Amino acid sequence: MKHLFLILMLFFGQLIFGQKNFLDQPYLETSGKADTLVIPDKITININLNEADTKNKISVEEQEKRMESALKKLGINTEKDLSLNGLSSGFKTYFLKGQNIIKQKNYSLVVRNAVTAGKVLMALEEQGISNVNISKLEYTKEEELLLALKSKAVLKSRLTAERMVKALNQKLGKAIFISDENNAYPQVTPMMMRSAKAMESYDASSESPIDIEFNKIKYETFVNVKFQLD
Repeated sequence: MKHLFLILMLFFGQLIFGQKNFLDQPYLETSGKADTLVIPDKITININLNEADTKNKISVEEQEKRMESALKKLGINTEKDLSLNGLSSGFKTYFLKGQNIIKQKNYSLVVRNAVTAGKVLMALEEQGISNVNISKLEYTKEEELLLALKSKAVLKSRLTAERMVKALNQKLGKAIFISDENNAYPQVTPMMMRSAKAMESYDASSESPIDIEFNKIKYETFVNVKFQLD
């Protein structure tokens, strides 16, 4: 027990001594910021198949077949990019018809660009599947992007520090402390599409692009750097 106490005392003594040394040495603290906008390359589409949407005329199973056929015509790998969120049933009472079970299924579909997303929406609309929405926008190279932004922010911080010490006729030493903060602002926004007339004449198998846009995702990083003064 005494040995453990001595080890703890030694550890905390070194920690306090290290902090004191850090605070005692002259330093200059500066901050830097870097940001950029990127086009999302992973778009998640939520597809809801509901018998109630067709007044119980088209079963969920039939809607599934139509959906899968439409997606495959667009060259989408349904085994890889289409996933089932869950199966649920709701009860709805009809006048003079008793009680019926209304089935519904929710799917998530991943596409890689806005053009494909637009084609999916149009193709599903042609099949009578209209309960569709964009649920998530992502950028798959986020980690690499944030590292690059941090590097830019640190360089800006150093440049600011160099200019400040030059005015004081001093020399800037090594960085002795760095902290950072990252922010990402992916926004699911209303899509800009063609007019209703153009939508009616759209061919789902066509390779022509659709006028559909998403807001870009904004990434930004902040750094605080303490530089030793020589």
